[in-house]
Amino acid sequence: MTSTAFAIGGDLEVRRLGFGAMHLPTEPGPARETSLAVARRAVELGITLIDTAHLYGGGANEELLAEALHPYPDGLLITTKVGVARSGPSGEWKLDGRPAVLRDQVEQALRRLRVERIELLQLHRIDPETPLADQVGTLRDLRTEGKIGRIGLSEVTVDELDQAREIVDVASVQNRYNLLDREHEPVLAVCEAAGIAFLPWRPVAWGDSGTETEVAAVAADVGATPTQVALAWLLGHSPVVLPIPGTARIDHLEENLAAECLELAPVHRDRLDRLGEAA
Repeated sequence: MTSTAFAIGGDLEVRRLGFGAMHLPTEPGPARETSLAVARRAVELGITLIDTAHLYGGGANEELLAEALHPYPDGLLITTKVGVARSGPSGEWKLDGRPAVLRDQVEQALRRLRVERIELLQLHRIDPETPLADQVGTLRDLRTEGKIGRIGLSEVTVDELDQAREIVDVASVQNRYNLLDREHEPVLAVCEAAGIAFLPWRPVAWGDSGTETEVAAVAADVGATPTQVALAWLLGHSPVVLPIPGTARIDHLEENLAAECLELAPVHRDRLDRLGEAA
């Protein structure tokens, strides 16, 4: 059986199949009420890993999760990301890893999430205009100060991950990755060897009609949906993979979680593995 739990950083145990909150509407009205209900239902169903970011509404997504879930139940990890800010010439969003910006966004996250420490804080992207040592060094300092517990990176290459690990312990990596998009397989391999959690964003994505047909055929064979097959493949592909599918609907949330109980036979897994070679 595929393990359903993973200890991030070696000591922070979560359920491997988590929830990405990016798609939850935050504007006042019925859609926001549904968002609150979805977040609460996720926790009711046993999800212990929820992913958000400063970028998602400029902190509005963090505030939504706090409204829905605070005071947080024991064992719930809400991880957020910093490093993208309205720093462009016209106030547009851009990568910004300057130490002062990272510090400010962490302070904002602490306030919005209503916590004294963020147990897992991830750098949303590496800012090419700021030395990497300054960016991860700032997060290391914030960890020393007790404001964050563990440090993660997002959308990094093997070289960038190696450089960062020379400066600080890296507990997680969040890169784009799914059944049909395995560009970051080398990064995943490094994470698996080092016991680093790998959180694939966009964990469910479809390619051309041919690949859709292949996934649908496997789904029909096992009595599941294509989405469940894609998530089950991820869970079985590597023990360090922690998918964080997002949705704004409770029925889709429940469908996603059911993938945890789906065991793919070797013949089906081999068939799906070959899709990555063709992608």
